[in-house]
Amino acid sequence: MPTRPRAAGDLRGCLVMRRRGRSRPTPPTAPLPAPDATEQVLHGTNALPPSVRTAAAWSWNLLLIVVAVAVGFFLLAKVEVIAVPVAVAVLLTVLLMPVKLFLERRLRFGRSLAAGTALIGTLLLVIGLIVLAGSTIVAGFQDLADQAKAGFDEFLSWLSGPPLHINASDLSGYLDDFSSQFLGSDGPVVSGALGAATTVGHVLAGAVIALFCTFFFLYDGRMIWGWVVGLLPERSRDSVHQAGRRGFVTLSAYTRTQILVAFVDSVGIGVGAAILGVPLAVPLAILVFMGAFVPIVGALLSGTVAVLVALVANGWVTALIMLGVVLLVQQIEGHVLQPFLMGHALSLHPVAVLLAVAAGGFTAGIVGALFAVPVAAVLNTVILYFHGHDKFPELGTDDHVVVRGHTVASAPARVVQDVEDDLRAQRKAPPGRRR
Repeated sequence: MPTRPRAAGDLRGCLVMRRRGRSRPTPPTAPLPAPDATEQVLHGTNALPPSVRTAAAWSWNLLLIVVAVAVGFFLLAKVEVIAVPVAVAVLLTVLLMPVKLFLERRLRFGRSLAAGTALIGTLLLVIGLIVLAGSTIVAGFQDLADQAKAGFDEFLSWLSGPPLHINASDLSGYLDDFSSQFLGSDGPVVSGALGAATTVGHVLAGAVIALFCTFFFLYDGRMIWGWVVGLLPERSRDSVHQAGRRGFVTLSAYTRTQILVAFVDSVGIGVGAAILGVPLAVPLAILVFMGAFVPIVGALLSGTVAVLVALVANGWVTALIMLGVVLLVQQIEGHVLQPFLMGHALSLHPVAVLLAVAAGGFTAGIVGALFAVPVAAVLNTVILYFHGHDKFPELGTDDHVVVRGHTVASAPARVVQDVEDDLRAQRKAPPGRRR
């Protein structure tokens, strides 16, 4: 078949290529597609520095997290009447679980009887403390009111004397203005009383919900937890269960430690008030015990009440001594109890405890301050577990949750279980059907 003669230029090019020791040039490849505008901005000559792009990515992620947390707080605020009693029920369950287990294992109580006995016993104890404090307050209230009136009259006489020289008519006018502003129909006292009526209704409804949930958490908490875990994807159920077990242990440690700290605070301030002859020492001790469940802040505020009672009843010298007692108890709590007991139980620095209480108080008031530290402690334990740091390795991973009648195990455990089930099925099958 005749070949097409080559042009002179082609022959000359081939000779030049051979002289230079090069092979025949390869055909040019297809040109790459031009990048779009976004790629030109990100990867072109005018691209942003990598640090800026990383900061932008972090900013977007943090912004999404903040929005998600804000939406969560908004939803919790809408269902606060339900969310707070459930949280209280969880704390009561953690507190009463050892009592319920003791009644089951040592006294051979049934589950329902043990749960009911633990709950009713706690209610009787709380009611007894309230009755004791109330009767003491009623017995000493008249004397305290008379002493407060005498102290107020002395204060008014001091205002009318040097160096202020405020006459009685001016003081009367100031008191009338105060009564009209704060005690009138439109004043904050009346509006606060009307709001308190609504709050009392919410508190009663919340107490019923908390008691109901506490009983069933004690009675059948394992099944309720299994139902919650069953809502998650299957591959993450076992890890969530193991993290939840560790969070429960952390919450138990917090509850026991906080009870011990509250007891030490109440005994210290109550004994100091009794030695100084301050009236209402027992109610003050109970008030300190209840207030100490808000770490750092609660005992300080309740101690301030004790100082004011000492000032009204016994004068400024006794009030200064009472202030010294309160400060001494606070120092023992801040430098001994909180760092050693609370720090060991929760692995939280006192600065973290203080910031958590402040953030909870600013966002949700007294309820936020009450639950800030246990929530922070549980989150710390759970997040560390998901990142590979197990604070409680002695718990192991042999305990598995039951979801809808099936045990949820980790991936290696499921593989071993499948192999054992296979071998068991082969042994039971007839010889001709064995694999």
